[in-house]
Order: sequence, then structure tokens, then C-alpha cells
Amino acid sequence: MLRRAIWALVVTVCLAAPMAVHAQGDYLDVYIVKVKPEKLADFQTLTKKWIDANRKHNGDTWIAMETVYGEGNVYQFTSIRKDYADIDKVNEAAMAAANKAFGKEMAEKMERDFQNCLVWSRSELRRRRWDLSRKAPMDAAAYAKFIGESRVLRTTAVHIRTGHVPEFEALLKETKEAGERAANAQPLFVSQVVEGTKGATFYVTSLRTSVGGFDNNPTMRDILGEEGFKKFQQVSAESVEHSESTLFRFAPQLSNPPEEIASASADFWHPKPMMAATAKPKAAAAKSAEVKPASDKPKP
Repeated sequence: MLRRAIWALVVTVCLAAPMAVHAQGDYLDVYIVKVKPEKLADFQTLTKKWIDANRKHNGDTWIAMETVYGEGNVYQFTSIRKDYADIDKVNEAAMAAANKAFGKEMAEKMERDFQNCLVWSRSELRRRRWDLSRKAPMDAAAYAKFIGESRVLRTTAVHIRTGHVPEFEALLKETKEAGERAANAQPLFVSQVVEGTKGATFYVTSLRTSVGGFDNNPTMRDILGEEGFKKFQQVSAESVEHSESTLFRFAPQLSNPPEEIASASADFWHPKPMMAATAKPKAAAAKSAEVKPASDKPKP
């Protein structure tokens, strides 16, 4: 079920980034699902139960996102993995947490119920390409703050023609260098699918604190200049088979983020439950509580 689910962001940072940032993990374990419209409530209820089990029993952590622009009713769960061995370790911890919380038979039933909520699902393991990303936060604390304060994520999946990966990587390195020289260019993260897809696929991702953060950003032409932009268009036409863009909104109610992420914006990631408003007693009710006159009392 959500043992594959995860932590949100198709991200990477340059090779020059400090080891503190690298230590967060070199892989993104991504689980993407499309939910049946009539099963949305069941899907959310099951996910929240899974979150509670993982929080209480030291299971997995992840960030959930829902589509704003793209295919409808699509959710993405993303977790950080240190290496391949970490995948087994965390998946076992997540299942152990579910078994402790619900019992083995109920946990298995919940997984079947969860799958019945879906139209389709897909899992991908993506390697974060530190060498192709630009303007990453400089240390682990700054990185966690940047992610924790973000609210939306736009990612473009770029599918590369067979035999053209080296040209595309070289192009991304040139745009990275130009973007890091541009004062007004925002961080941009790159990852590459290593398991779970056909052919070579890269994800190019940016995060903002709101959708409005995508306004008034420098264009690729602004960053590369006219000659550089012409080269970018030519290499892209030769190397890229096709691409698709999706805008996601972070879904805190379906997330179980690492504490360093959640603490950057605790009210967002761990919202307090709404307290039911207590109605003030009406005057009539107050009167009814008063002692009745002697004549109104029942006679012995």
C-alpha cells in the first residue's frame, strides 16, 4: 500500500553541494496513484490510518501531493532512500508498523481495500542528479526548511530518445551553469528514473511557496541568451522524444514527513484538529434552569 509511498519532490542538487545535503539520500522512492472518484473518501481514510500506524510505530515517512494541473485524482507519495538496501529496511519497518497497529490480517485487508480504491498505480525509483541541478540549499537544515516551507511543486517528465542521453545531460549541465550565474534564477532539481519506466526519463522540478511564485520567473531565453537558447532548442529537438508537465499541491493530511521537514512549518504539516464551537446558552434555557415558584411545584 503506502509502504512505497513517500516524501515529495523530484529533486536533486549539484555535485558541489555539501556532504550534509548528500547525506539525506541519493534516491527518491515514488508511488503514484489515480483514485476512483467514488472512492476518494475511502482512499483518504485508509491513508490516514496508515499514517497513524507509521507515526506510532516508527515506520516510513513521506510527503504526499495531489494534482492541481494534470490528470485528475492523481496523488504522488515520495520518500527519501539512502540506497537500495534502505528500500528493504524501510518497507519492512512500514509493514511491521501496520501489523502492530492493526494485526496482520487486518493490515492485509486494508491493503486490498486500498488497491480497490485505485484506477492504476505506478512505482518509480529515481536517482537524484546532484550534478545537473542548480542552486540547492547549502546544508541539510536549509534544505529541510526549503522543502518544509514549500506548498506547490511543478515537475516536467522528459523522455529521452534512445542513444541521446549524453547530449541531454551535457545540455542540462550548460543550463545549470548559466542558471547559477543568473541572480534571479530559482532552484531547479533534476532526478533520473533508474527503476520502473521504459527508456530514459528525467524529471526537472521546481518548488514554490504558492502558485503565484511561478509568476515573473526568468525564461530559458533570459538565462541562456539568444545563442544559448537556439542551441537548447536544437539539442532538445534531437534528444527529447516527448515531455509532460504536472503541477502538484502538497497534501499535509496525507503526508507523514520527516520531523526536520515538518518542524519548518508545523502548523501546515501537523495542523491541530478543529475544536467544535460551544454554543452559548440561550436566555430561555437559562430561565429554565431557575427554581420554579412554589405554586408551580408538584403537590405532594
